Amino acid sequence: MSIIKTKSFWLAAVMTLICAVAGVLLAKLPYVNLIGALVIALLLGIAMQLTPSKLQADAKSGMGFISNKFLRLGIILLGFRLNLESLAQAGVKTILVAMVGVTGTICLTYWLSRKFGAEDELAILSACGCGICGAAAVMGVSPQIETTDEERKRENEVLAVAVVCVMGTVFTLVEIGLKPILGLTDPQFGIVAGGSLHEIAHAVAAGGAFGEASLDNALIMKLSRVLLLAPVALIVGYWYQRRLIRESIEEHEQAPKKLPIPWFLGGFILTSILGTFLPLPAGLLDGLVQAAYIFLGMAMAALGISVNFRVIFKRGGAVFGAAIISSTCLLIFMIVMSRLFF
Repeated sequence: MSIIKTKSFWLAAVMTLICAVAGVLLAKLPYVNLIGALVIALLLGIAMQLTPSKLQADAKSGMGFISNKFLRLGIILLGFRLNLESLAQAGVKTILVAMVGVTGTICLTYWLSRKFGAEDELAILSACGCGICGAAAVMGVSPQIETTDEERKRENEVLAVAVVCVMGTVFTLVEIGLKPILGLTDPQFGIVAGGSLHEIAHAVAAGGAFGEASLDNALIMKLSRVLLLAPVALIVGYWYQRRLIRESIEEHEQAPKKLPIPWFLGGFILTSILGTFLPLPAGLLDGLVQAAYIFLGMAMAALGISVNFRVIFKRGGAVFGAAIISSTCLLIFMIVMSRLFF
């Protein structure tokens, strides 16, 4: 890096680190934990837009590096949270239910978003965020969608994150209120929460409201969905690239370059294997997961600092409408599955 770029990087690193650490700390507070550390970091990044414009300009090139590289590093480290033995002990039915729920939610959200007029990239990101694991899924799938308009891409990322944050928070409160009415046991409710809520923070908040059995099932069901992040990103990237190639051929243009291999998702799978089968101390694993949220929080803050929100508010209706319908359908599906199989 040149001296200017090095200064820009360190300035951006300090600004985003403040947001990320604050997000982790604030997410431990009652009620605030419904939002989650990553979304809080994003909101604090938005607040950073109130800092002097010269400060933002000096940090601009560093923000791009952090939102790109630190994002990948955070997702790799997040794999340490995924215990494969726990998922295996939960049984094949948990994985199968997660696969059906994720696939159906992604397809329904994408189809409805397009029907309601949302652009293609935004529809894909919102669908993956609703289907898998919220903000982390949005940011994990986004690198697989190539574009020449980076500003538009950042707008789509933030809007998709906003969708899963709002929907997840609302449905967390709805599900906690519905629990006595539905007559679900605590373990069954944990399955519903983990299978239908978007962020891990949402599943923990809802599942934890009804005891350890509910919380354990919520985490297992939620992590079963997180496990699908890597294959879904690969499928979305392959599908998107094949479609671009087909459209280029039809328009007699040069075909786009081959899809880059998402090595960071391979790292996510590797760290989940290492965390499961190596005798690592629990304290070390917790530290690595906390580091993952710090790096992801820095990436989210960088996104919040650099995005133009005036444009976003004009384009949110379609994906919010689609997410409401698909989230309701996912909740109904998980209630039925919990009664039948758990």
